[in-house]
Amino acid sequence: MSRFLKSVNCVQILLFPHSKSRLYRSVTSKRTNSTAAESKEVDVKLIRNFSIVAHVDHGKSTLADRLLEITGVIKPGAERAQVLDQLQVERERGITVKAVTASLNYVYNNEKYLLNLIDTPGHVDFSNEVVRSVSACQGVILLVDANEGVQAQTVAVHSLAKRNNLVIIPVLNKVDLPRANPENCKGQMKSLFNIDPETVLSISAKKGWGVKELLEAVITRIPAPTVDLKSPFMAHIIDTWHDRYRGVLCLAYIHSGRVEVGSAVRWSGESKQHVVKHLALLRPSEEPVDTAVAGQVVMVGCGPKGGGAVGSQLVSSDHPAATAGAGAPAVKHMVYAGVFPADQSQHPMLSDAIKKLGLNDSAVSIHPDSSPALGQGWRVGFLGLLHLDVFSQRLFQEYKAEAILTAPSVPYKIRVKGAKIIKQYKGEEVIITNPLQLPHPHHIEEYYEPFVIGTIITPVEYLGSVNTLCIDRRGAPLPPAPSMIARLCFSTSCHWSEVLVDFHDTLKSITSGFASFDYQDYGFHPSPLVRLFWILPRVVDERTTLLQYILALSEVLVDFHDTLKSITSAFASFDYQDYGFHPSPLVR
Repeated sequence: MSRFLKSVNCVQILLFPHSKSRLYRSVTSKRTNSTAAESKEVDVKLIRNFSIVAHVDHGKSTLADRLLEITGVIKPGAERAQVLDQLQVERERGITVKAVTASLNYVYNNEKYLLNLIDTPGHVDFSNEVVRSVSACQGVILLVDANEGVQAQTVAVHSLAKRNNLVIIPVLNKVDLPRANPENCKGQMKSLFNIDPETVLSISAKKGWGVKELLEAVITRIPAPTVDLKSPFMAHIIDTWHDRYRGVLCLAYIHSGRVEVGSAVRWSGESKQHVVKHLALLRPSEEPVDTAVAGQVVMVGCGPKGGGAVGSQLVSSDHPAATAGAGAPAVKHMVYAGVFPADQSQHPMLSDAIKKLGLNDSAVSIHPDSSPALGQGWRVGFLGLLHLDVFSQRLFQEYKAEAILTAPSVPYKIRVKGAKIIKQYKGEEVIITNPLQLPHPHHIEEYYEPFVIGTIITPVEYLGSVNTLCIDRRGAPLPPAPSMIARLCFSTSCHWSEVLVDFHDTLKSITSGFASFDYQDYGFHPSPLVRLFWILPRVVDERTTLLQYILALSEVLVDFHDTLKSITSAFASFDYQDYGFHPSPLVR
């Protein structure tokens, strides 16, 4: 991409200024004489909690490998790369899906520091993992590829770090490559983030250049956690997963006090007590300890029935008060799909698999569902299509569970009218995740479609093609490019249904792979909708969908009807239901 970086200047244009499992390997660590490894209480002043955040493929996992090597966790030149990518799906796809923690020891100025590293995913579909990870950190390494420069997800994770008041260590990676252009990248970081170029570190995670200096910068720039050791024990849960022999295990960040094996604890909002049976540092394999103190990130196990939800608080049994769910990030599901067993006799096995995987993947929502054709199943909410695909793959790989997934759908919102209907739906505004849930049109006051604010970074020479793509997908037209600008960063509102399927792939195609895209939820906005039915010869519930009125007319009534007749030898029929005219957001 360096050929597009003739100028270090970037401009950010906002078209709508009002826009708003871990699969830890469940292998019991080796113990000496069946006791936990001897542990010494850690000095909080020597603790550093940090995450690595970046755009996809900017080198987070490779950097994590070098940090593990320098601190002695793995041997230099270990055969297995991306040590923290523990899931089979991660290794096959070459992406990070789950945020993973590793506790590292490093001696600096004759002091032994405990560095808690959290490697995070880069894809927007797993942004929930990043949000949960930074809640346990005091700083982040903001990693940028010196060849590609600042990308859309870089902007998103930088904003997240600023909102959480975290110390940011800016780092340029892959400076060893011939096309690397560190000076232009520093200019981009200055223009977009107001980062002083003098504070930017340059490294090659692959070759290890500058990584030791980065590790020392973590110690000198990121502060120790601010905690209260004298208060009762309280921790919030970052992640959970299921172990075959030990039940539910939790990754916890300790806010106050200390905890020991054998301590009596309880979950926020509950009175039932549990006993801490397992306590360990993750390096990333388990290293059992006897005691953990405020400021540490540790694994906690309270037995088969002692698990809590992500975001909940674990407190000492005598803790005076705790807020249930504190620290849990709000999750808004962008895609829904039905999940059904291939055979109803497999329902119990699939139910158990979904329950366990849902424990490890807290970003999914799971509700019972049924279908006349597929039987009993579940309606599952995801953060995007990649999230859905990975969930399905993990079901099979980790639990040998085969499932049928229905076509993904976008959630819509309606405002109903009439006292009886309002009472039935428990409110005037209703989120519709399944088109079959819609009441009769006479009971609907207005329909709403989900929108996102998309952030696009592109070389200026592709602005025309990107502008055409945005308009074709019912987005806002882009402004003219300012003179002497090589790369543009702009935001625009988009219909989520238009972005969902192939917007990102098309954007990459028309820009020869040089543009990047990220999005944030922009809420629901009025939109005219029609409900589309398949009749073969009865109404096929599984194929019922919602479309904008104009799309149904142009794409369905003309092309689809003829195609349906040809492939079914005229035995099928097609019908649609008019939902009237309604306000729609106009492109400006």
